[in-house]
Amino acid sequence: MSTLQHMTFFANLDTRKGKESIMVATRPAGCSVFLVEDEVMIRMMVADMLEELGHSVAAEAGEIGEAVKLVQTTEFDLAILDVNVNGKVITPVAELITARNRPFIFATGYGSSGLPQEYRDRPALQKPFQLETLAQVISATMKSAPV
Repeated sequence: MSTLQHMTFFANLDTRKGKESIMVATRPAGCSVFLVEDEVMIRMMVADMLEELGHSVAAEAGEIGEAVKLVQTTEFDLAILDVNVNGKVITPVAELITARNRPFIFATGYGSSGLPQEYRDRPALQKPFQLETLAQVISATMKSAPV
């Protein structure tokens, strides 16, 4: 918990407010993220990193078919997409996200040459990535996203 969150928490305790107000007051502002990653442990780690940065996971998927369904029914601000999901390229999901006019970031172990040709201009995280790198790429992507 950051110093600001600690101060907010203790300020709420001092005013004798209920538990609900403490939870609301200490919840960090962030964006909701749709996460597609086929490796369960990596997906859990990225979800933890997102929450540590103050973001929430709107939905997560471990395979393309599931991701296609979720991307059409889930509200989210940003998506993080593994490029290769169980041997399949993420392009169908990227197309649907593009149609919804939502920003997305690729996560890949293959470098920019591993990105689908039509999306090589999109931001990409080289796996493995650190918390600070994730924070920087999310911030830059959200700043340049259409409103």
